[in-house]
Amino acid sequence: MAAKLLPAGDDPIQPFDVTPVTISVDGTPMVGIAGQSIAGVIMANNRLDLRRTAGGDHPRGVFCGIGVCFDCLVEVNGLRDVRACQRKATEGDVVTTREARGGDSLSGPADSRGGAA
Repeated sequence: MAAKLLPAGDDPIQPFDVTPVTISVDGTPMVGIAGQSIAGVIMANNRLDLRRTAGGDHPRGVFCGIGVCFDCLVEVNGLRDVRACQRKATEGDVVTTREARGGDSLSGPADSRGGAA
């Protein structure tokens, strides 16, 4: 099943506010609906990966969707380590993924498991 943006007219819930918002993700404009999370906007625009694993270069995206796992950390308007699944998208947000930044935001020497020491 692929994530997609359901046209408001086809939505059985019939949301009242269908105001579009446009955010920039790694320089690419993406359109969502007011009230959607940043992760929701990204997935609705057919992008599922937000970073790659350090050990194996595997794609990672939204895992839990409730702010527990921290797999969806992004930079929003210069603020690092924002959980994309918890932050509502607002018009003009500039989102940078860890992949575009060149790696994880963890600081310090890595331990044998690939995390911070």
